[in-house]
Order: sequence, then structure tokens, then C-alpha cells
Amino acid sequence: MVTVAYTIIDVFVFAIGATIGSFLNVLVYRLPRELDFVRGFSFCPACKHRLVPRDLVPIFSWIFLKGRCRYCGAKISFRYLVVEASCGAAGLLLYLFIPSPAQAILFFAVFCVLLAIALIDADTQTISDGLNIALGVLAVVSIWIGPEVALSSRLIGLAAVSVPLFVIMLLINGAFGLGDVFLMIAAGFLLGWQGALVALFIGLIIGGVYGGVALARRKKGRKDHFAFGPCLAIGIFVSLLAGDRMIDWYLSFF
Repeated sequence: MVTVAYTIIDVFVFAIGATIGSFLNVLVYRLPRELDFVRGFSFCPACKHRLVPRDLVPIFSWIFLKGRCRYCGAKISFRYLVVEASCGAAGLLLYLFIPSPAQAILFFAVFCVLLAIALIDADTQTISDGLNIALGVLAVVSIWIGPEVALSSRLIGLAAVSVPLFVIMLLINGAFGLGDVFLMIAAGFLLGWQGALVALFIGLIIGGVYGGVALARRKKGRKDHFAFGPCLAIGIFVSLLAGDRMIDWYLSFF
């Protein structure tokens, strides 16, 4: 009986996460287009037909509709399904493995903001100021509910990565954008300067691998630009979860 109860709770947590993922899909589509993502009815981007509740069930609607709009047959991006499933899985995993419920909610909120930043930057090569502010607000909240980072480290973190990125942006045209700089200001206060450096290191590795693969497959030229926000977003979240352990592991070699 207890096992059944825990299973029901797990399914409920996953469903809540997937529902939030569905909202993120709306946010990612509407925010760059300056559309209201809070009010108004959901609609098909292709035919603009208003969607009804059976079209909006996270994960299942995409599966049952076979990735097509019910009304015009236009293809619905597979990314919609991935975002909903990813948010559901992230919510469930954080619930299961983060002992503090408040901290688990904080980490999930950070995950959602970073996911939205990554997707919008991948689509438009811009990072919304509003999303950077949202991450900054979560960073302030984290002072009270974790992760445990000294205030002095947080204050240094505001500039530890953002200032070098800003200087490089001024020296090398197109290397980084102001959105990347503001993102690392918020991340620096969230993670502290050590965690921010870990996030940058991970982001540079991911960016280097992506750039190398894209160049090898001739999808990018040597002078082409690509969105670096997704790389930083991954680095920030990995650092949030395991930055301290990664630093301890690295220092163990010395």
C-alpha cells in the first residue's frame, strides 16, 4: 500500500513537471515574438486554430496526434514532447534526490529558466533580459534555501566570469553577446565565483565540441556564430548540482 502511494506521488510530481514544460513551450514561442504568454488561448502556430484541452495534455497529446495539428495537419516539433518529458523527469529526479523540498523546488525553477534561455537563444541567438532577471531573483532566494555559498563568494561571482566575457565581447566582434554577460552575472551570484568558473569551463567544453562537430560536418564555417547560451545554461545547471564535488575532485590531484 505504501509503495502504491509513493508511486502515485511520483506520477503526480512528473505530471506537474511536464505541465510546467508545456507552459515553457508556450513561453519559448511567444516571448521572442513579444506575445502575451500568460493570458490568451493556445493556438496552432501554423493555422492559428484555437486549441482545446484534449490538444494540450502534456506528452500524450503529441503522441496521440502523431506530432501533427488536429486541424490543419501541420507538423508539431518533436521538441515540444522533449521539453515536456524533460521537465517531468527533472522534477521527479530532483524530488527524489534532493532532500530539502524547498531546495528541490528552487533547483527545478532554475532548470526551467535555464531551459527557456537555452531554447530561445538556440532559436534567435538572443537571451531575454526578463529570463536573466528571473535567474537573478532565484539566485537571491538561494541565499536562504541553498546552495550554501558564502555571500563574499557570490559577490565576487558577479564579476568573476561576466567581466572577462564582456572584455572579450568588446575585443572580438561576435564572440559573446550582452545576454551571455548578464546570464553569468546572475549565475555568478547563484553559484559563487568557484561555481561560476566551473560553469564556464563546462560551457566552453560543450561549445568547443559542438563547434568542432559542426565544422567537421560543414554546418558551420570558421567565421560563423552559434548560440553560446545553451552551453552556458548546461554548465550552470551541472555546476549547481555537482560543482562542489567537481572542484573537490580536481583539487584531489594536487
